[in-house]
Amino acid sequence: MKTRLVNLLKILVTLALLAFILTRVDLQLVAGIIARADLPLLLLATAMYFFAIFLSAVKWQILVKAQAIDASLGDLLAFTLMALFFGNVLPSNVGGDVIRAYDLARVTKGRAEAAAISVVVDRLMGLFAFFAAAMVTAALATMMLTQAQALEQIETATVIAASAFVALCAMLFSRRFAARIAGLFEIGPAKRFQPIALNVYRALQVYRFRYRALALNVLLSMAIVVITAGVWFVVGRAVGITDTSFFAFLLFNPLIAFVLLIPISFNGLGPKEAAVVFFFGLVGVPNANALAMSLLFHVIVVVTSLPGGFVWFMKRRHATAHEYEASEMLQPAPVSSDSSQ
Repeated sequence: MKTRLVNLLKILVTLALLAFILTRVDLQLVAGIIARADLPLLLLATAMYFFAIFLSAVKWQILVKAQAIDASLGDLLAFTLMALFFGNVLPSNVGGDVIRAYDLARVTKGRAEAAAISVVVDRLMGLFAFFAAAMVTAALATMMLTQAQALEQIETATVIAASAFVALCAMLFSRRFAARIAGLFEIGPAKRFQPIALNVYRALQVYRFRYRALALNVLLSMAIVVITAGVWFVVGRAVGITDTSFFAFLLFNPLIAFVLLIPISFNGLGPKEAAVVFFFGLVGVPNANALAMSLLFHVIVVVTSLPGGFVWFMKRRHATAHEYEASEMLQPAPVSSDSSQ
């Protein structure tokens, strides 16, 4: 019941925000801009986004290796693509990180906690890079854009969120905090989860002194922020936004992503369009062009997620074939009806 209510609220928020934006732009103008969009530039933007996905798998592999988990880059890329498919295409309540952790855990043979922690730390380092970029860009936008007084509230929100995030990371890696939490697993029913908690703690502590792995992960996360800003830039050029510099896209990309951290809609539809129209309106981009850019960017996100569905289907088909072969091998041998025996 609660899940249905949350989904209903997300649908209502998505529809309300889209309706709010669509009533403030000429839909025929937006459709015309999309129809005239430069296809080669859109293909280039799609290739760039695929490259960002590849880098995501590479930076995850760095953390997986730190846990001494034997998983190839190909496997991690497949898990990443499947997670994107379920997260961006299907209205699922299961997050992409859960899917990544589950798929990696299946191939680790008893290292499920370490697999899950690699996903958690990968997400934390990505958020660290994102918050750092959002704080810097919010401050720069507030100082450089005379029309950006409203960004002061967003800058305050990013500082608060970043501070809370740093505090959370400190607690996760703190041995003192872990020692206090450990006492909870000595009480009643929680005692049965003590071995799992201990494995999680050990997996987290692996990264305490893996400075090189963490630094490389953060650097790649920063590179992904720049590449996705480049994707926005190329899509913007494809829909006729030619007077806006790349620096503006670099400024607004983390801020748009910051807005999307609030899970109030399905796959970011609605809040993303509202954020894009607002931010790029600050630098004189017409609402129709900004909305067309946002919608085409969303199409690229969905298109680059589709290979994950194919990978998932092929893996499921392969697993089903193995299960069928195994069941055939377990069938008893036929009894001979030869009367001479």
